[in-house]
Amino acid sequence: MASNGLTRRHLFGRAALAAGGTVLAAPAIQTVAEATEPAGRGLVEVTLTVNGERTRMHIDPRLTLLDTLRERMNLTGTKKGCDRGQCGACTVHVDGRRVVSCLTLTASVDGKEITTIEGLAPPGGELNPVQQAFIEQDGYQCGFCTSGQIMSAVAVLREGRARTDEEVREAMSGNICRCGAYSHIVEAIRQARERGRVI
Repeated sequence: MASNGLTRRHLFGRAALAAGGTVLAAPAIQTVAEATEPAGRGLVEVTLTVNGERTRMHIDPRLTLLDTLRERMNLTGTKKGCDRGQCGACTVHVDGRRVVSCLTLTASVDGKEITTIEGLAPPGGELNPVQQAFIEQDGYQCGFCTSGQIMSAVAVLREGRARTDEEVREAMSGNICRCGAYSHIVEAIRQARERGRVI
């Protein structure tokens, strides 16, 4: 018991309440995207069509597409891995072509069609054949790289670059799987290719 008559439990309880009050009194933390925008100065207006929905916003011209999707649009299926364009976890489609969104400025895709992993399958509808193949072939382990792998795989199949397993490995070489599930990923792409489904 403390010298002022407080028990240790009461002392820690009061400290927790004081700390909690400080946190509650603090202003809300801004998102990364908002915090990097100069207030009302130097912003550019962009119009994006993301997964079929048209959105207009004012952004800092330095904002990447990855941060716009995750921080401004809450589309967190696109992952931030290396943030240097080396791992492929942030792969999305822009006008049907795959890009690493961490190296793509949002201002550079003004007026373009963007598809993320959330937009591959319609809400409540069937999964995209590549998504289904990844499930059936265990083409994922920790799952962190999976959305980027699937987005790349869909593009590879559309591009006609998946005629052989060797072509698949070469075309998918920009997507890193830290768990080493490469053989399962190739199997999944082969399954989608052999079933001949429209991707």
